[in-house]
Amino acid sequence: MAEACDDAAMTSFSELKLSESLIKGVAALDYHEMTPIQAAALPLILAGHDVIAQAQTGSGKTAAFALGMLQMLDTAAVQLQGLVLCPTRELADQVSKEIRRIARPLPNVKVLTLCGGVSLRPHLASLAHEPHIVVGTPGRILELIRKQALPLKALQMLVLDEADRMLDMGFAADIEAIVKATPKQRQTLLFSATYPEQTRAIAERHLRDPETVTIDQGDAGPDIEQRLYEVADGSRKLDALVDLLVTQRPEAAIVFCNTRNDTRDVAESLDRCGFSVLALHGELDQRERDEMLVRFANRSCTVLVATDVAARGLDIKELPMVVNFDVASDADAHIHRIGRTGRAGARGLAITLTTPRESSRIGAIAERMGQPLQRQPLPQVNGKPRPLLSTHLTIAVDGGRADKLRPGDLLGALTGDAGLPGDAVGKIDIFPTRSYVAITRNHAETALQRLREGKIKGRSFRVRRIGH
Repeated sequence: MAEACDDAAMTSFSELKLSESLIKGVAALDYHEMTPIQAAALPLILAGHDVIAQAQTGSGKTAAFALGMLQMLDTAAVQLQGLVLCPTRELADQVSKEIRRIARPLPNVKVLTLCGGVSLRPHLASLAHEPHIVVGTPGRILELIRKQALPLKALQMLVLDEADRMLDMGFAADIEAIVKATPKQRQTLLFSATYPEQTRAIAERHLRDPETVTIDQGDAGPDIEQRLYEVADGSRKLDALVDLLVTQRPEAAIVFCNTRNDTRDVAESLDRCGFSVLALHGELDQRERDEMLVRFANRSCTVLVATDVAARGLDIKELPMVVNFDVASDADAHIHRIGRTGRAGARGLAITLTTPRESSRIGAIAERMGQPLQRQPLPQVNGKPRPLLSTHLTIAVDGGRADKLRPGDLLGALTGDAGLPGDAVGKIDIFPTRSYVAITRNHAETALQRLREGKIKGRSFRVRRIGH
């Protein structure tokens, strides 16, 4: 049993048995001191042990298994050597990006993201040249294995990321089938925020003499202030939400509703009030969903209204505020919602709007969390509220990784040929066939016009603005 690192444990990446290239790569990313999960798990991973690690999203776990995987990688062998299973496409995309960032100092590392929700054909085409690492969702990975398109004979490391969520989402049979298709002589890492019986059973069947890493959640957990505001009835919730948003003025906030219809209604009402808002629900196609999540993460949308199901896999590193417009269906759902704020050492604010009829549900949540939820008076808004607009707008470029576009190409086109100052360009996201660039509002029209008139990497691409 390996517990959270103590005073004698390693804290610096330079103390680890990593290649010189990876040490330099980590330093270039401004990773200096290891997080508790990295300090506890990485030495075990690098020593070749199977590992069970209880760790929350945002704890640094991705870098832990990414470094372990890249250290064992033989880049000269064009074979699949590492496989990461994730519960959702969004998490898989984030994990892939992190692995690519850490892998920059290594020569020719090919990382593929393979998830459902899109056509199988481009995935089959991308597998014509075998990748070193694949990150994906269980359903699509199993589909490719059964089509004999994803060879596993050379696999050395299997990672089950957020195993508890994958099992909650009904992937147990898919995971079992995938694991059985992998070589027996592999290293297996299981990361899970909780460790219920189903997760324990998976670990017992498929991990060999695993080391267990447990981080004290009391010490490593998020710093979240909870506030409870009671209104007379549900019809007053929207006014209360507007007042709270205009007084708190968060850079970004997620508002949770219990139904798809409420999600749309709340988003439409906030839009009419002048907020930069989007509604995330289950009727969106994958491209619409991708674009919404990009806009929210890059600060082109201030408020995201979502259901619990639609928000699965959403991981925004810096989220100042979460609002429960509707009280969660149970205490566990409440904990999952508010756990999206207060990460990476930042303090978070979790607000719950309630009515007298929901007092029993509030009581159950308080009992489960072991702390009372104190009711507070709603803030008073004097005069006409100032709308909460996003700081950036998003420009979409119809070209991506398949066109050999990199973030530096877009940045160069905007700050060079287009003449924008560097601080006008925000987050850049590159997908296989499209890219998204966040531009400060006062420079967005100029950027759009100059990109339309100019070229990126010597080529012309269709560009458009998304949202308003």
